[in-house]
Amino acid sequence: MNALLSEWSTITLAFWMTVKLAAVSAIGSLVLGTLLTAMRVAPLATLRGAAGTYVTVARNTPLTLVLLFTGLGVGANLGVELSSDIATNNFWLATIGLTVYTSAFVCEALRSGINTVPVGQAEAARSLGLGFVKTLALITLPQAFRAVIAPLGSILIALTKNTTIALVVGVSEASVRMREMIETYGDQVLQIFFGFALGFVVLCLPTGLLFGWLSRRLAVAR
Repeated sequence: MNALLSEWSTITLAFWMTVKLAAVSAIGSLVLGTLLTAMRVAPLATLRGAAGTYVTVARNTPLTLVLLFTGLGVGANLGVELSSDIATNNFWLATIGLTVYTSAFVCEALRSGINTVPVGQAEAARSLGLGFVKTLALITLPQAFRAVIAPLGSILIALTKNTTIALVVGVSEASVRMREMIETYGDQVLQIFFGFALGFVVLCLPTGLLFGWLSRRLAVAR
């Protein structure tokens, strides 16, 4: 355990980067996923087709390729700079890649939640003069969110673990630090591996418990 104790400060910073990546990407994925959900249930066939194509392509593309595209394609080849600092620029490029990928899963989860809302409620809203946007915002989406709290928690846990792939963009998160430590402390590979695994358990387990409690607490009574 000497390696873990001696490198405690750098390990903490690495996991903090993982938390920041997951938190910012989660917010972006929720916003984009909600927008995609609205497009998928919109009355316009063009919007439904565009959102459906996006979700299908994103869900069936390996995350590694998505991050390589944002890092090498958008960042290196197209010369897009979101910050003058290289580390910060890589962070935002990785965040964009994670958001683009995860939002497709958020969209499908929310769409399944919308399917749990009785059709009669939307029809009643329209009979009262509410348009599509107001019906979606005031009637359908609030109930859909409450119905899919547990699946959204699973997506957040998967996103937290997916941040380990951000190394392809050059973000020094937890998995990068683990690899560096294994190279430095070759005689303590198992201790380092289990130490970092425990760190991810500490991040993911409370998330699962929290979302499980929220799903029971906020469940929609039918």
